[in-house]
Amino acid sequence: MGGDSSAVASLLTEGVVQIVATDAAFAAIKDDGSVVTWGQWNRGGDSTAIATLLAEGAVQVCGNTGAFAARKSNGSLVTWGSQFFGGDSSKVAPLLTEGVVQVCGTNGACAALLVDGSVVTWGNDEEGGDSSQVATLLTEGVVEVYSNYYAFVALKADGSVVTWGETSWTRQYTKHLSDVVQVCGSGGAFAAIKLGGSVVTWGDDWGGDSSEVAELLTEGVVQICGGEMAFAAIKADGSVVSWGDSRFGGDSLAVASLLTEGVTAIF
Repeated sequence: MGGDSSAVASLLTEGVVQIVATDAAFAAIKDDGSVVTWGQWNRGGDSTAIATLLAEGAVQVCGNTGAFAARKSNGSLVTWGSQFFGGDSSKVAPLLTEGVVQVCGTNGACAALLVDGSVVTWGNDEEGGDSSQVATLLTEGVVEVYSNYYAFVALKADGSVVTWGETSWTRQYTKHLSDVVQVCGSGGAFAAIKLGGSVVTWGDDWGGDSSEVAELLTEGVVQICGGEMAFAAIKADGSVVSWGDSRFGGDSLAVASLLTEGVTAIF
């Protein structure tokens, strides 16, 4: 779904700066701040109902399984697509009229970070749309929000993290986590870099369990990239450490000699 863009082809001949997707539709941001969509209508391909709101000013678009959210230059947020995935944000609309600085999504929910450090969520309750259990922790101090398929992590200015979503059991594990500087999500796990470059992981066995490479993650990690079921970490010396499901990049043994130095980024 989404492979046929003929209906909007004339709008895609120039000026496109970013494209994001749901599972059956695409949204393209153009250099004039407009957004063009195509694909399955109930997965965000049809944005005619809010076309006037997408004619200018878009600076970021986030897509999950079935909905899109566009952050505009005036700090407002526009959503469309399936109501079951966060396309309908009417319940929290008064909170999204200004001050939005970041938006991200799980498979079925969205979270918006506001300029005052608070977080607003909507969409599928079990996948992070309902943050009521941690609401008091999300009223201030959040500097970035991260996600995997089923849960969110909010990084606070003091280095602590707040988690919510389907894997709510992780709150028990992370409530005492401190000195975090960056978080990365895979499909069902998270990895956090702490001050000094050590890494802490939690979640499913395909990335949440880093025990086999734990001794390589005690210091010096500067970046982590997450795939569906694996992670890869770059260290300050340019080497790479990977873990998770071998079929999804967790096993880098075949190219290990090429990853001992000189790596500057992983995608």
